[in-house]
Amino acid sequence: MLGTVTPFCSCSSIPLFIGFTSAGLPLGVTFSFLISSPMVDLGSLVLLMSIFGAKIAIAYVIIGLVIAVIGGTIIEKLHMEKYVENFIMNASAVDINSPTLTRKERVIYAKDQVVETFKKVFPYILIGVGIGAIIHNWIPESWIESVLGGDNPFGVILATIVGIPMYADIFGTIPVAEALLAKGALLGTVLSFMMGVTTLSLPSIIMLKKAVKPQLLTLFIAICTVGIILVGYLFNIFSFLLI
Repeated sequence: MLGTVTPFCSCSSIPLFIGFTSAGLPLGVTFSFLISSPMVDLGSLVLLMSIFGAKIAIAYVIIGLVIAVIGGTIIEKLHMEKYVENFIMNASAVDINSPTLTRKERVIYAKDQVVETFKKVFPYILIGVGIGAIIHNWIPESWIESVLGGDNPFGVILATIVGIPMYADIFGTIPVAEALLAKGALLGTVLSFMMGVTTLSLPSIIMLKKAVKPQLLTLFIAICTVGIILVGYLFNIFSFLLI
């Protein structure tokens, strides 16, 4: 649940994951956060509701949390702590002096954080809208339908694989997803693409490789990939209940 209120992309979530693990939190808990933080976001929930409707937005959030909880539970039950790099597990806690802020100073601090977050997110929104515009105006509808439509049984798998090398947060991915859906891509296929981009982006995997050993990294990727693909097919099957 903590991941849903943190507006971080996959790369921004990894330093928090490292900090939580170094502080002694259970590995399953920290991996649940690592999955849910980039995949589910309260701000994205508002955008999802405005574009796809409340049912789809709420279903997306619930499914994202389920994947995060299941993924973290599997990692915890398998006792994968030995596959975390030693420099993280052996890091010592550091106490810092936290300044006492007045209410006015807290408001100013919150405003500065909002501005900083907006500056980080806005470029990705522009990029996403730009890609969405290209898909909407220049890529033929028949091509999208043939690749990501119902006639291709591997559309969900393909969308997930294509999404992994990309790097964007959920805000930049939504306009692309909207354009794909408008061109005839199936709902579950589009949502799998979104989850693949936000949760398993290649830059985040490269960063995470520095923190965990190949066995744990492979398990994390496998859990997320299988979960995303299953969700995609389930949404495609039951999308008539949500639209």
